[in-house]
Amino acid sequence: MRTALTELTGVRHPIVQTGMGWVAGPRLVSATANAGALGILASATMTVDELRAAVREVRSRTDRPFGVNLRADAGDARERVRIIVDEGVRVASFALAPSRDLIAELKDAGVVVIPSVGARRHAEKVAGWGADAVLVQGGEGGGHTGEVATSVLLPQVVDAVGIPVIAAGGFHDGRGLVAALAHGAAGIAMGTRFLLTSDSTVPDAVKARYLAATVKDVTVTTAVDGLPHRMLRTELVASLEDAGRVRALAQAVRRAAGFRRLSGLSWPAMVRDGLAMRHGKDLSWSQVLLAANTPMLLRASMVEGRTDLGVMAAGQVAGVIEDLPSCEELVGRIMAEAAQVLRTLPRPES
Repeated sequence: MRTALTELTGVRHPIVQTGMGWVAGPRLVSATANAGALGILASATMTVDELRAAVREVRSRTDRPFGVNLRADAGDARERVRIIVDEGVRVASFALAPSRDLIAELKDAGVVVIPSVGARRHAEKVAGWGADAVLVQGGEGGGHTGEVATSVLLPQVVDAVGIPVIAAGGFHDGRGLVAALAHGAAGIAMGTRFLLTSDSTVPDAVKARYLAATVKDVTVTTAVDGLPHRMLRTELVASLEDAGRVRALAQAVRRAAGFRRLSGLSWPAMVRDGLAMRHGKDLSWSQVLLAANTPMLLRASMVEGRTDLGVMAAGQVAGVIEDLPSCEELVGRIMAEAAQVLRTLPRPES
């Protein structure tokens, strides 16, 4: 299936695997690429040296196009951009809107730039700055997310910009792909669906917890870091939501002490990072500490298998996913389903 996304990036199928921290490593990204979709390497949880090594490992596993996801507000964003350019990575995606200068630097080097947005005005801004495409995530998406459903947000963005739009939030099968295309999207992006594949390196216990979840087990909470965050309702989330401010602070300090030993952050650095993540929002001190430790909270679950301790970001579709196909099986199945749906759609009477 050829769309503006496949033409722009050189992949066979209009499907993107999103850059999930601690999840989207070389094995998953290369398996996605070899299946004909666009795999995105998550760099926010890597050092600069780890990112370069990961890019080279992906390159050793596949000759297909792939991308790297960056945080535009990272202090070393330009070093990471240089790696993308030097290593010949095809796509740079951004969790936050990149500056006009960063977009220009990447485009001058032939890199396709695809920022992620959650609102029409943000899409208009990055399109005006020269982005090649935009990934728009509706409220059904996992992790930090907005309030507007994909079915409402997507056509708004498609109508507002003149560049390809990739739809994210609520997709897991061929029916969703056809629906997104009908809304004017050039393809779909999925995180949770790729996390739940046999190529994902997430521990089996964590995958089992996701597979056991129902739609009602996926919630949006601000209890972790003060921002709307869609995730599984775990013991951590329940305890934070049920705790008062004093008890929540005590829990945050206890958890921060544990994660500080793993991350090596000093207490002042932890508070500084947490305050930086406030972005002007009215966060409690417990949320400041947990915000600084959010990457480690994700690591606890996605790497160490601590379902009782970690944050388990999840799209709403986690409640309807029941299997662990390989990336090749998943992408092939989605494309076959999409073809079948397109053949059986009612035709308007002439």
